[in-house]
Amino acid sequence: MPVQLNTPLAEELLPVAGVRIGVAQAGIRKPKRKDLTVFLLDEGSVVGAVFTQNRFAAAPVQVCREHLGAGSAIRALVINTGNANAGTGAPGLASARQTCTVLARALGLRHEQVLPFSTGVILEPLPLERLLAGLPAALADAAAVPSGAHWLSAAQGIMTTDTVPKAASLRFELGGRSVCASGIAKGAGMIRPNMATMLGFVATDACVAPTLMDALARRLADASFNRISIDGDTSTNDSLVVVATGQAGNACVSDLDSADGLALLAALTPLARQLAHAIVRDGEGATKFITVQVEGGQCEAECLQVAYAVAHSPLVKTAFFASDPNLGRILAAVGYAGVADLDASRVELHLGDVHVVTQGGRHPAYREEDGQRVMKEAEIVVRIGLGRGQASQTVWTCDLSHDYVSINADYRS
Repeated sequence: MPVQLNTPLAEELLPVAGVRIGVAQAGIRKPKRKDLTVFLLDEGSVVGAVFTQNRFAAAPVQVCREHLGAGSAIRALVINTGNANAGTGAPGLASARQTCTVLARALGLRHEQVLPFSTGVILEPLPLERLLAGLPAALADAAAVPSGAHWLSAAQGIMTTDTVPKAASLRFELGGRSVCASGIAKGAGMIRPNMATMLGFVATDACVAPTLMDALARRLADASFNRISIDGDTSTNDSLVVVATGQAGNACVSDLDSADGLALLAALTPLARQLAHAIVRDGEGATKFITVQVEGGQCEAECLQVAYAVAHSPLVKTAFFASDPNLGRILAAVGYAGVADLDASRVELHLGDVHVVTQGGRHPAYREEDGQRVMKEAEIVVRIGLGRGQASQTVWTCDLSHDYVSINADYRS
């Protein structure tokens, strides 16, 4: 069961002017489930994206990079679940390109104005005929009046092992204008985005300069999706796409460090973070949501090294699942994180409100029953002080349970 994560309500989600969404059942892997989604973007929309750094990047990721690199005005996205179209070689690339061509032809666009995305099983051929046959139904669905229900349907249509659809919306002021944003994400396992199976799509009706969109996507990813981990695996398909349709009427944001640029980031970052947190809360077999805060580093990079060493440790994660305050495992992870000149005698460790380690050793007042009390909670904060400087970073993760093994052992059945 997800950790304190509810299914979003359609009435809580906001349509974004300039974005139409259609979802269909194409039977790509399983019959009678939503598995094909299209986003149609009005003319004038601008797009930014970040993708997986996995060298086995899936065919759709490769095609997305080609189309974005060509500088074309992106007008449509097409997403399938059930098959990752990864590890599929030249035929997989041909399938991704053919998907773009067929959708573009139906919309009167050029093929490079379409971005394809896939998620699901790796190393299996994409059932292209079923995908293409489902496009007319998805386009028909997109013809309806845009609503929050479309965003919820899209969130359901990109799920794989997720147990709950992940979607969020907000409204904010930008340059004296009312602006809205909505987003969806999927992911529950194979999660350690390194932008890097995670997909995220965020759209706003704000006006943003085209040249800023990749930087906007990068900043949002670095504050959210690039700070989560379930199992330390970077997928072949990780993608985050940010769309700005420009229909809110605000003065166009031309600098992310300007007052309006910072206001835009201040609004969209919590939205992206909410979606990222939802992925961790719905982690495969997860029972606990864990925040790992590392402070007192010489730089942010070394803080992240330490945070991820703790977040990725199977021994740490299984201890959290068992509510076992075997907290020496955390110290061991800090020690092997790769900070070569770390002075262990300056390390501090807090578990929730309990001071566990001071000056590199067990705190005199620490009692195991206090540690166990915190370990039994569904949401836990681990705070690590390195005593080296002023830098800090935070990573969000979950525990590792019996169900994680069962889910992944049965994934293809």
